[in-house]
Amino acid sequence: MTDGTAADAPKAAVRDAAHGSPGAGLRVLGAAELCPDPGEVDRFAGDAHRILADLVAAGAALGWVEPPSRDEIAALVGRVVEAARTGDAALRGARLDGRLVGLGYWLRYARPTHRPNADVEKIAVAGTAQGQGVGRALTEALLADARSAGVEVLTLDARGDNAGALRLYRSLGFTEYGRLPGFVAVGPRRYDKVFLMRDLRGER
Repeated sequence: MTDGTAADAPKAAVRDAAHGSPGAGLRVLGAAELCPDPGEVDRFAGDAHRILADLVAAGAALGWVEPPSRDEIAALVGRVVEAARTGDAALRGARLDGRLVGLGYWLRYARPTHRPNADVEKIAVAGTAQGQGVGRALTEALLADARSAGVEVLTLDARGDNAGALRLYRSLGFTEYGRLPGFVAVGPRRYDKVFLMRDLRGER
């Protein structure tokens, strides 16, 4: 990340109503549908940058202190799309009436002994689409992708003050397995880092 604080910041943030219902025009698409060719990868990256930069500018807990650059998001999207092609990631985008309003992805752990498991690194919903069930739809799709890919345990973390995200994840069966008090630094402010997991081994 450009500000050098990504390792200390939460990787998953949903600022969506925990029990919102998806809009009638909502479609949640996978990497193959979102990015079938290089031109669509670039378009998706541009739309993703708009969402992420706006959210970070508004104070969302997404791992950046300052809004990320367009090039940074393009590189991130490229890595995730490539990993999705080999089964090491899942990428989901939510379109509402044809417009990208949310995105999320998980990546398998790189350490060989952790390879059966994956981590949800980001889930983000545009401010204009919050409260419409987009975060729930994205998370459910990523869970389904993890089951299909044989992921054993899906993990994520969130900032302790992100009550909406934590409520959503818990409603979808994620359980807290750890907490680092005051671990996340945003200027002078400190927040807990909350770790959650969903064990999928009995669901396949």
